[in-house]
Amino acid sequence: MKISTNRQKKEAIVVKLSEKVSRAKAMVFTNYQGMTHKQLEELKKGLRKADAELVVAKNTLLKLALARPTWEEGLAKGPTAALFTYSDVIAPLKELSKVIKNLKLPTIKFGIFDQKMLTSDDIMKLASLPSREVLLAQVVGGIKAPIFGLHRALNWNIQKFVMTLGAIQKSKS
Repeated sequence: MKISTNRQKKEAIVVKLSEKVSRAKAMVFTNYQGMTHKQLEELKKGLRKADAELVVAKNTLLKLALARPTWEEGLAKGPTAALFTYSDVIAPLKELSKVIKNLKLPTIKFGIFDQKMLTSDDIMKLASLPSREVLLAQVVGGIKAPIFGLHRALNWNIQKFVMTLGAIQKSKS
């Protein structure tokens, strides 16, 4: 039995998409209808800098790659572009959010993060979070603050003692 070249191409696309699904830390599915080719390419370029990838594929091929009936339902209507994030989840979402604010496109269908489905609102909330580095700096700052406060308080008593001794020495000489 001979398999058509068109089917072979589609099978290869599904294999590539499945690999991207398995590698991705998070996925966002959008309807890109209304965006120009140039706008899509600009979005893809910005996402590549954030170690993410935007892939336009047929819904039927995406459904085969996802292989989860609950996720497949969200792909039902309209053309779909899938955003795959590979390292930092927040940076690509920020880039997508920036484009959505400027163009009012693309529209988010749904997202998948930590094996859970997210709504468009959930994704926009995640996009508003500070980056991983900023969050880590805030945690470290929060941990350091009490230690520095204690250091300052203890140091002040020693400084006060030294200044008092200095004043006594001046008064005696």
